[in-house]
Amino acid sequence: MTKDKKPERGPKPTPSREDRLKAALKANLTKRKAQSRARAANNTGKDTAEE
Repeated sequence: MTKDKKPERGPKPTPSREDRLKAALKANLTKRKAQSRARAANNTGKDTAEE
């Protein structure tokens, strides 16, 4: 009986530059959308050009 040896798992391979940029862009977009929604919620019903 021979046991099948599983290959040793080393550290995970680093993601490619394109994958890192894609993830950073997605995170940035999510953050900007949240900021935009928060600003819109604060400005509802208020006119910014009050004089």
